[in-house]
Amino acid sequence: MASKALDRARNKMSDAGVDPTAIEVFAHYFRLLELGETGKIPESTIEPHEMDSLADVTVPDDVATEAIRHTAVIKLNGGLGTSMGMDRAKSLLCVRRGLSFLDIIARQVLHLRAEYDAPLPLMFMNSFRTSADTMAALERYDALPVEGLPLEFLQNKEPKLLVGSLEPVRHDKDPSLEWCPPGHGDLYTALLGTGLLDKLIDAGYRHVFVSNSDNLGAVPDARVAGWFAQSGAPFAIEAVRRTPSDRKGGHFARRKVDGRIVLRESAQTLDSDREALADLARHRYMSTNNLWFDTAAMKAALVARDGVLGLPLIRNEKSVDPADPSTPKVIQIETAMGAAIEIFDGATTIEVGRDRFVPVKTTDDLLVLRSDVYDIGTDFVLDRAAADVPYVGLDPDFFRFVGEFDKRFPDGAPSLREATSFVVDGDWTFERGVQVKGEVALQKPDVARRVAAASVLGPED
Repeated sequence: MASKALDRARNKMSDAGVDPTAIEVFAHYFRLLELGETGKIPESTIEPHEMDSLADVTVPDDVATEAIRHTAVIKLNGGLGTSMGMDRAKSLLCVRRGLSFLDIIARQVLHLRAEYDAPLPLMFMNSFRTSADTMAALERYDALPVEGLPLEFLQNKEPKLLVGSLEPVRHDKDPSLEWCPPGHGDLYTALLGTGLLDKLIDAGYRHVFVSNSDNLGAVPDARVAGWFAQSGAPFAIEAVRRTPSDRKGGHFARRKVDGRIVLRESAQTLDSDREALADLARHRYMSTNNLWFDTAAMKAALVARDGVLGLPLIRNEKSVDPADPSTPKVIQIETAMGAAIEIFDGATTIEVGRDRFVPVKTTDDLLVLRSDVYDIGTDFVLDRAAADVPYVGLDPDFFRFVGEFDKRFPDGAPSLREATSFVVDGDWTFERGVQVKGEVALQKPDVARRVAAASVLGPED
C-alpha cells in the first residue's frame, strides 16, 4: 500500500540524516501523489499577468544604497551540468579569461561590497554532489565569508519513487542514484531547517536575493534592491519578455479565483493547453529565477505553515539512471522556488532587461558567453558588446558535451559580435581567430573538417 511506501520513504530519509522538516515536506507531496495530484494548471483557471518595467521606476541613490546594505545573496549551485556531460558543479566551468562562474560571482560580490560599503554576504545552496568541489574552488577568496554566516548550506535530498507503487526505488549498481534533490523550491525548507533564516534575521538582513549560479547576469544590483525595498512587497521575481525561443517554457499568469500571481511551468501545462502556453502575445513574461524576499515575511509564512509552504507539485518522471533509459521509471517530487509568489499577499514582479538573464543551459549558450558578444568590466559584470545576441545551434552529436565542444574550439570561441545566427551541422573544428558575420550555416561534411585560422564566415558559406 502507498501509506506503507511512505513509511519506508520516511525511514530511508531519517536513516540518511535528512532534516525532519524536509521529511514532512516530502510527506506532504507524497500524499498529493497518492490522491492523484498532477500539479497541472489549466488555461481556463488563469489569465495574463502584466507588470511594470524597472526602466520606468525611480529609485533614489540613498534608497538603493540602504537596501543593498541589508541584502544577503544566495546562489543556487546544486546542478552538475550532466546535460553537458559534466560530473561536477556546472559553476566550475571556465567562462572567460580563465575564470569560472564561481570566480566571476565571487568577484562581482567583492566589488559591490567595496562600492557600497556593504557586508553583502554570499552563500551557495549546494547539493551533496556539488559541495566539495565548490568549497575547494572558493578557498582562494579569503575575504568572501562573512562572520557569523556560512559560505554554503546544503539542499535536502529525497528518494526517487517507483512509478505505480510509489515505493522508494533501489538501485544497487549505484545507490546514490536512488536519491534526487527536491527541486529549488527546497530553498525555503533548507533555510528554515539549517537555522540560516534566523541567523540572517538576527544579523539585520531584511532582504535576500536568490539566483542561479549559471546566470552571470544575475548581479545583486543596488537599484533592483532599492526597488524591492520601496515596493514593500514580501516577495518578488524579476521577469523578462518571452521570445520565440521561450515558447515552450513557463510564464507568469494570474489565478482567476483569487487574483494571485502564479508561475506556470511547462511540466504543469496540460497537453490541450500547449498552444496557449506558446502564445507570446497572451502570456508575455517569463521568470528569470532571480527573486527577492523579505526575511521576516518568509519566516512568518514558514512558521504559520509548520515549515510546509505548500508550493505547487511538479511531478517529474525519469529513469532511475538518467543516462540509461532501460532502468526503472521513477517519479521525482519537485517544486520551483518561484512558485512561492502565490503564497504571499502583495507579492509582485518587475520586468528587467535581458542583461539580467544570461543563463547557460547548453554548449550553444556557453559559446556565446565565451565569445566577443560579451565583455567583462572591472566590476566583473557582463557587458554586451554586440547589438544583439546571435542565435547559436551546434550539432549535439559533436558539440553537446563540454569535452567534445572544447576539442572543436581548441583556441577559443570565434568572433560572433557581427553574427545574426551560427548553425553548425556535423563535425567541424575551428582554429584561432575565426569570424562569423551575418547568418552562417555550415552543412554536414562527409568527413571531419577544419575552419582555418583567421577565416571569415559569411552568409554564402
